Order: sequence, then C-alpha cells, then structure tokens
Amino acid sequence: MVEKKIPEALFEGELEIGDATIPCAVLEDGTRVLTQAGMLEALGRSPRAAGKSGAVEQLPPFLAPKNLEPFINEDLRRSSVPILFKPLKGGGVGGNRAYGYDAKLLPRVCEIMLQARDAGVLQTQQLRLAVQAEILMRGLAHVGIISLVDEATGFQEVRDRIALQKILDKYITGEWSKWTKTFPDEFYIQLFRLKGIPYPPPGKHKNWRPSYVGHWTNEIVYSRLAPGVLKELRKLNPRTEKGNRKRKHFQYLTPDYGTPALREHLSNVIFLMRGCKNYQDFDRRLERAAQKHGDTIPLPLDD
Repeated sequence: MVEKKIPEALFEGELEIGDATIPCAVLEDGTRVLTQAGMLEALGRSPRAAGKSGAVEQLPPFLAPKNLEPFINEDLRRSSVPILFKPLKGGGVGGNRAYGYDAKLLPRVCEIMLQARDAGVLQTQQLRLAVQAEILMRGLAHVGIISLVDEATGFQEVRDRIALQKILDKYITGEWSKWTKTFPDEFYIQLFRLKGIPYPPPGKHKNWRPSYVGHWTNEIVYSRLAPGVLKELRKLNPRTEKGNRKRKHFQYLTPDYGTPALREHLSNVIFLMRGCKNYQDFDRRLERAAQKHGDTIPLPLDD
C-alpha cells in the first residue's frame, strides 16, 4: 500500500466562536482544519478525551455515545476521520505532527447534538454539551466556517496566489543543480512493461528514451507533486528550437524538499507499478493514490 504524504500547514491562526478559541490551519492541499484538542474543548469535552488512540478511533469522542448513532450517517463517519498534518515551525499549533478535523465538521456535530436534544435522547450529563453546541451554532449562524478559518489565518487576503507561490518556493529553485541519477531504472522498466513495449527495444541502449516518455513522466510524476509545479518547471526549463530541453526538470527541484518529495513519489509509483498488469490498471490506481494537480489550490467553499 502506498504511504500517503502528510500535508503541511501553510497558514495557522486561532478561530474565536462564542466563548471558544480553536487553533486552526490551512493545509497545502487547501483543507481547513481545526486542531483535535481545540475542537474537543470547544464542544465541551476534555482535550485529552481522545487519548493516545484518538487519532485512529472509528468515531471521535464527541460522536461516540450510543444515543447519537441514529443521527450519524456514513458520510459523517467518513468526514470525522482525524487528519494528520505537519504544523508550521514556530507556529501556534506546535509540535512536529498534529491531528485536526476538517473545519466543516464542527457545525455538523453541533447540529447533531441539537437534534438529539430536541428528540429527548440526551442524558443529563450531555445536556451541557448541547448548550455549548448551541453557542457555537449561534457564532456560526451568519458566516461560513471556511470563511472564518480563512480570516483567522490571514488566508483570506492571499488566497491562491500567495499560497501557490509558497508551495512553489518549497519545491522549486531558480538555480539548476548538477545532474545526478534520480529516476531509478526500474521506473522505466515497469513503465515500458505496463505499456507493452520491450525495454530497451532491440538495438537500443538501456538509457534510450523516446520523446513520448517525457509526456508519460509529466503525467505520472511532475503533475502529481504539488499544484503548479509542472507549469513552473516548464517555464524554467523550456524547450529549445529543436524541441528538446537543456536540462531535466528534477534539476530545478529544491534539495531540501522538492527532490526528497520526488524520490518519495517515485518510490510509491514503482510500488504501484509492480502490482499492475497493464497501464490502464496502473493509471486507475495512481489516480486514487495521488491525484493530478492543476495550477491552483482547491478551495472548497460553503454553499
């Protein structure tokens, strides 16, 4: 199984709703998260309620009580899985890793608590949680949770342009580096096998690369590293009049982040390739494991 890359926080802040203050972040893939401890506390639960196993429980503590089951559908179950992310260094969240919940989960949880209260199924000790849910819902009544997180983190003013540039600065450098072997031979061996092409073809050296391999590489590798990366690499490393590029795209990746991310992605891709019989099967699995990025960060907005 391909190990999923842990997203990093690009912006952090504190969200104030009613009498609650919740640390929050915008991740590099555009997801807005509320920290696990902050959300627990906002909902009237102890921030330690998740315990050591809180990150892998089927349901978070605020949805775990049996009397709430009738109000929880499968979509909510999937949406309530904690998100592991890397906080900003020196930011407000702290630590090397943190867990959070998708910010859109908060109003949905509050709504469930209020529905359960109206149905008369809450136990006495749960009534105070319903009161807290009502306070939070009032605070969210006129402004969407996504907009609140954007405002709290400063993301509202910069949106796509700065966020995208921040990603590109991590991945790409304007100074090209000396060529070193980066793509393992097995990447091409597996790629040609899946395409049904001998590797290397009779009479060709093993380093032979037809021009269309570059298209396949962009499709499989560079378009899936991060938003805007492929477009920026094409700009820095344009084709000559003869249709070739002077250097390899990977020579423009930063040594501390871009190149390690590329190597990790290649390792995962090769792992996927080994288990596939043809390119169609591989392409389908790759799309599930690492979707292609465009030139903007996806920003889901409230209706």
